Amino acid sequence: MKSEMTMATGNSCELILALDLPDKIQALNLLDRIDNELTWVKVGLQMFTRWGPDLLNEVADRGYKIFLDLKLHDISNTVASTIESLSKCPVEMMTLHSLGGPEMINAAKEMRNSCGSQVKLIAVTVLTSHDESTLDAIGLNGPIPKRVPALAEMAVASGADGLVCSPLEVVPLREKLGSESLLITPGIRPIGSAVGDQKRIMTPAEAACAGSSFIVVGRPILQAQDPKNAALAIQTELASQRKNG
Repeated sequence: MKSEMTMATGNSCELILALDLPDKIQALNLLDRIDNELTWVKVGLQMFTRWGPDLLNEVADRGYKIFLDLKLHDISNTVASTIESLSKCPVEMMTLHSLGGPEMINAAKEMRNSCGSQVKLIAVTVLTSHDESTLDAIGLNGPIPKRVPALAEMAVASGADGLVCSPLEVVPLREKLGSESLLITPGIRPIGSAVGDQKRIMTPAEAACAGSSFIVVGRPILQAQDPKNAALAIQTELASQRKNG
């Protein structure tokens, strides 16, 4: 079992593995191989839709903490009911879309509290796969550096415990929100890794230095010849940054 760890804040940074694989056995085998080099695992929409709460239980039984990334976005009652349905699952953090608005986020928080759940609600602002041209295409005009802080402040004021954001947005968000809000950053690529579909990226050490609470890394670990060593290298980089910071 993994040792107990407190939630990271702006003063430290932890690695979350994005377990984005199509096969449950493959995913669980990979977790067994990585073992104590990781504490956190992200389960996304693809795997949860296919395998449901059983997968969460199997991951948690191996001692991992779970970040459930479903990006909930619906009317307030539906999102609150979903929070209630998930309240007994072994989940430490879960995502919802800030574009759902303050009423939806507040409803999620109120349901979480009424269920006695400790799950942290993490709001997504602008996906790291977006740039300004893609936002223009869907009618969300305006520069990302202005849009993200506005969504972030609204989400935290409405009850979100933290945010998913690009690592490039961490510094201004830390300045606006202080050290208490969790900032979770995908778009992380170790030096030498392929960029893939991410447009706003940093290395693990850069993101940690900027003030990320958690970094989310998938393909650089999942596609490595030795996933355990790949995870260890990132953990070592984060540890070195903490020491030097």
